[in-house]
Amino acid sequence: MAAEEVFRQLADSLAFNNSPDFFSDLVARLARILAVDHVLISEVLDDRGRVRTLANWSEGQLRDNLSYSLAGTPCEKVVAAKPCFYPSGVSQIFPEDELLQLIGVEGYLGLPMLALDGTPVGLLAIMSNAPLSLPSVGEEVLRIAAAQAGSELGRRRAEKSLVESERRLHTLMNHLPGMAYRCRNDQYWTMEFVSQGAQELTGYRPEELEGNRRVAYVELIHPADRDRVFDQVQASVVIGKPYHCIYRLVTATGQIRWVWEQGQSVTDVDTGDVLLEGFICDITEQHESERVQEAVIQTATAITSRLGDDYFPQLVQHLTRALNADVGLIATFYNEDSLETQALVVAGEVADNIRYTLADTPCHEVIEQGECVGHFDPPRSIPRPGKGEPLLVHSYVGRRLDSASGEPIGSLTVLYCNPAPDLKLATSVLRILAAGAAAELERQSNDRRIQQLAYVDGTTGLPNRIRFMDWLNEELPRSEGRGSALGLIFLDLKRFKEINDVLGHDIGDQLLAAVAMRLDQSRRPEEFLARLSGDEFAFALPDLGRGDLPRAIERFRVAFAAPIWAAGRDFKLAVNLGAAQFPQDARSAADLFQCASVAIHQAKRSDDGACVFDIAMAETLNHRRALAERLAEALRDDLLLLHFQPVMDLASETLIGAEVLCRWYDEQWGWVSPAQFIPLAEERGLIIDLGDWVLRTAALQLQTWQAQGLVFPGRLSINISAQQFGDPGLADRVALLTRGVEPHFIGLELTESGFMRDPDGAVGITERLRSAGYVLSIDDFGTGYSSLSYLRRFAADTLKIDMSFVRDMLENSHDYTIVTTIVAMAHSLGMTTVAEGVESREQADALARLGCDRVQGFYYGRPLDGDAFAERWLADEEPPRS
Repeated sequence: MAAEEVFRQLADSLAFNNSPDFFSDLVARLARILAVDHVLISEVLDDRGRVRTLANWSEGQLRDNLSYSLAGTPCEKVVAAKPCFYPSGVSQIFPEDELLQLIGVEGYLGLPMLALDGTPVGLLAIMSNAPLSLPSVGEEVLRIAAAQAGSELGRRRAEKSLVESERRLHTLMNHLPGMAYRCRNDQYWTMEFVSQGAQELTGYRPEELEGNRRVAYVELIHPADRDRVFDQVQASVVIGKPYHCIYRLVTATGQIRWVWEQGQSVTDVDTGDVLLEGFICDITEQHESERVQEAVIQTATAITSRLGDDYFPQLVQHLTRALNADVGLIATFYNEDSLETQALVVAGEVADNIRYTLADTPCHEVIEQGECVGHFDPPRSIPRPGKGEPLLVHSYVGRRLDSASGEPIGSLTVLYCNPAPDLKLATSVLRILAAGAAAELERQSNDRRIQQLAYVDGTTGLPNRIRFMDWLNEELPRSEGRGSALGLIFLDLKRFKEINDVLGHDIGDQLLAAVAMRLDQSRRPEEFLARLSGDEFAFALPDLGRGDLPRAIERFRVAFAAPIWAAGRDFKLAVNLGAAQFPQDARSAADLFQCASVAIHQAKRSDDGACVFDIAMAETLNHRRALAERLAEALRDDLLLLHFQPVMDLASETLIGAEVLCRWYDEQWGWVSPAQFIPLAEERGLIIDLGDWVLRTAALQLQTWQAQGLVFPGRLSINISAQQFGDPGLADRVALLTRGVEPHFIGLELTESGFMRDPDGAVGITERLRSAGYVLSIDDFGTGYSSLSYLRRFAADTLKIDMSFVRDMLENSHDYTIVTTIVAMAHSLGMTTVAEGVESREQADALARLGCDRVQGFYYGRPLDGDAFAERWLADEEPPRS
């Protein structure tokens, strides 16, 4: 066929690009022009992994359209915007292409169809059952056809998108809770378009308002408001600004409704006339509830920044003022039959909280019914704070406060001396504020529970080690400011382990509780007593005078002269006592703690079981200083090591990551425990450099594994110190130190104590880290004090349960309760849990029953260096558990 004839026929086919049969006609014409067996035109589907034919010509006739996967086909390369030509053997080159095999294709030529921006939207392919040979103008014909087909496909998609957009706009307009409109700016505001919401708003159907067929919209505006609204709209039209109006509307049934209108003027492009377009909605309920809103805003504005202990007194005080009430109270259950006020306001003054029996009180009706409005006949007397005549209250409004699970937890009530107050207003306001008050009650209860778990020893009820160290760190600067000394005494029980081993831990715990009571009775009011761990107790003695420390040691020794009654028997106990004092022996809490530890260690070797720290014992501290110097050298000379401990999915027991652990082998002292050198690094200002080294080295190790072709599942979890976490630019610093590693491979572990130093600042830092792509964990959870109100705001994904709770959870009911609480709380916040220190199958099974997600510990694998970890965990598909 001559070239002129080829292009003429092509032009004839392309001339009907608006025809529904455009693609079908084109493939048929191309098959004849180029003398090929098969022609197809396909469009790329949204997932880019599949295409669908728009026209399919095969062996002389049109075939049904079909969709197929691009993978393993020559079309895959074409869709990547690359022409693809295989004169022969295409079926052998692409053996996985079932379509090629089915029709026996030998030759193939495909060209991409591109959108205006160059994005592939489809492909045009010709195929022959024999080796493919094109006429001289064949490639030019296909390029023209592909370009036109792409253009037509783009046009159809745009047209489809426009139709869909118009459909959505129509749906939106007719489902808005109000009336959208377009009208002329004449004296009648003649409507040209009105949405379906007009009928609910005005009582008239849209067609009755359009063209003023039944009524002009301007006639619906209340006569007293009509001129004001018209003038307001015209003033906005003149200056070209949007208008906003509130006015009354008279409906078809004669009802008067308050409406809010917003709109602006537009110019008709065809006629040049000024039109108005806008939206009108019914605000009757809002308008009538203005007083409710004012009362709520007045109360809420005064208390929103006062979350804490004075929240409820502030709430009740402002609530009574806003509602003109004489008495207000919020009360919670003390027991099943009585309530205790959390705040009580009488005649504008905050009164002392009281407990009272629930029966025969307004609160009883409120608790029973959920909400109650009542009157007293005769009126009831309410004492004023201090002196003065009691108040006689005639009526009350109360609202029950329910927990998130729907259980009653208290009531919010206001009472009036006025026999006829606006009780409807009070009812509405209490309904609005009750949910917030109940939520704050639960938050404070949860915070107290978390604080109890974090700061109080569950066996003895004494402050625990964490609370003691917090107190000591706060008290030492005060003692220094007063120029006074502070004594620290450690006490432990001799042969307590024998009692535990012989009589059992239950009796041992009862004995510890009795010991705590004896010690509490022996201490002076200003002395601070805590249980550190096991059978170890500590006393802090502020404002220590000359000779006070030996006398205190003797006082506590004498306290154990008499037997202690516990678990139905008498126990005769002896104790060891070690003491040190600030500032004579140490100038920091950690060093003072260390001095007392050295002293009690020495006391255990002495005959009388008591020892006061002296200078000879300072060798231990000198050793720590020398250790700190060696650590600085090791860090400078890159002599530290990284080990990696596997983190396992508890359900499948498969590897999902590893925790990065820093290790140090010193030529002089051998392996140095992290429990020694990491606190030293924090004290000596080396922790930032150490943290940077760990981040940088961990990233290099991950890159090494990847270069070796090893697949590391999950992510490397890296501990971030409190000092590192104080850097607002931490996200950028981590990115710099781990460059070359995608953020999702890195997990950052933050301790509770670290982020609770500055909770508000921590929220911003964690959000920036999360935005950068890093997964965040809260490490050693349960050993610090995290307020739930902050925990919800931290952008953390995971809570790690400290091994101190996991280790004894099967023997210690207190630890088991803590683990249960942490897992439940984490899941309620949408967070994952990781249990540390799992050393037995029984612990793993118990954690699985509690719903814990992930675990790590010696039961699954010990920390290994990079090469050993790769050989043990990354080389084998299913490595055996050690």
